[in-house]
Order: sequence, then C-alpha cells, then structure tokens
Amino acid sequence: MPSPFPGMDPYIEQSKIFPDFHNSLADEIRARLNLQIRPTYFARLIPHTTYEVIEIATTRLQTVRPDVAVWLVREPPAYMAGGAVLEPIAPAPVESVALHDVPLELYSVEIRRSDNEVLVTAIEILSPVNKQPGHDAYLEYRRKRRELMNSSAHLLEIDLLRGGTRPPLATPIPPAPYYVTLSRANRRPTVEVWPLALEEALPVLPVPLAAPDPDVAINLGDVVATVYERGGYDVQIDYRKPPPSPALSAKERKWVTELLRPLRVQAS
Repeated sequence: MPSPFPGMDPYIEQSKIFPDFHNSLADEIRARLNLQIRPTYFARLIPHTTYEVIEIATTRLQTVRPDVAVWLVREPPAYMAGGAVLEPIAPAPVESVALHDVPLELYSVEIRRSDNEVLVTAIEILSPVNKQPGHDAYLEYRRKRRELMNSSAHLLEIDLLRGGTRPPLATPIPPAPYYVTLSRANRRPTVEVWPLALEEALPVLPVPLAAPDPDVAINLGDVVATVYERGGYDVQIDYRKPPPSPALSAKERKWVTELLRPLRVQAS
C-alpha cells in the first residue's frame, strides 16, 4: 500500500524507521542518477559511521516484605570455622536505564567524473544526529558542509525531518516542515531553497553537473514513494497514532486528521 501522504510521510520520521529510509533514499537516488549521467559521470554511495545512543533496558526493582519470615539457620562451612562471618551482600535498591552507543552507518551520494573521479556534486540527506546540537555528527556535518561550500563542488541538501536544528542560512526563508537546498558552486553564496509543506507533493529537483553539461532531474516524490513501497513501511506504521514528535501545528494536525480519517475508520 502506498503512503497516504502526497509528499513526505511524517510517520517515517520515527526512530525505528528513519535510518532505513535514509539509506534506502540515498541508494535509490544513486541508482536513478546512474541511469542518466553515465558514461561521463558516475554516482557513488559514501558511508559515514556515527554513533547513536540507545536505552538498553528500563526496569525497576520492587521490594516486597512478607508478613511472616521463616529463617533457615545453616551450620557454617568448614572454611568458616573459628567464628568468621561473611558480610551480607546488599541488593541494589533500584535499577536505572543504561545508555549505550551503537554504530549507525549513514549514506550520502557523490557524483564524480569518470575520467579522474573529481567530485562534482555532493547530495546530503540530513539525519537526526546531523541536526542535534552537541552530537559529534552535528559538528562533523557542519565541518563537512563548510568544506563543500568552500570547494568547487555543488551541494544538494535534502532535509526531510521536521525536528532538530537546521544548517543556517543568511537570510530568512518561509517556514516549512521540510526543505531542500541547492548550493551551486558558481553561484555561491546564493542558494536555491525549496520549502516543502506537509500537504504538498515533493518536487522534481535539478542536480547540477560540471559545466557545460545541463542539470539532470530527480523526481523526489517518486523516489520517496518507491522507497516507501520497497521498505514495507505500510505494515510498520500505525496511522491510528499521532505522528512522532515534534508536534504538528494546529493547521497541520487538522489536515492530517482529515487525511487519515478513512484509514483509521477502516482499521478500527
């Protein structure tokens, strides 16, 4: 079943789905580019390993005191002869949550020339850790972005996450839950921005190559729809629940409620 949303599905943003979506999106973009840009160029997946903090367990130890206790007195073992007594071991009164760093491999896409492998265009798909101030991946991405902006390569930045802190722009742009930003090497510091509303279809994006070659096109909406189908997200998502955080605006919440009403009625 396809996603009920005409554009980006906010339910994909939940933490158990988005890493799979992120990498599948990069793979699908890479495949579609290679159908268009060979033999002069090729598109390649670039892995990057960061770390995500997960909770190992959430339990609490409960102490139960019986009304009547029966104690069994044993004879001390031979090695305790002489009256030596072992100190009783006190049980921990509570259990907490252990945080554990697990490796998280994320992919970006690079377009390079076939003859000398010079980087022509970098396509970055933002992940939650890229938008989380204080996380190592946040600082690493800011550094990488700065290096790309100072290079001769184009940068296409796809942000399909409502939450987190976005990379800064010098001038205000219309508010939207999602954005795509294109920084052409020959037009910096000017960038092209696509603000994407929740109820809008995702656009067909230009992907620049080296001059004088023209841009190639990537239909982002079709790519996302394909990834959704191949990922089987329809059976992983419970549309009866509200979307993951951050909370929708009142207008968005009303629109989502109307959009999902037939699906929720059918599921009830």
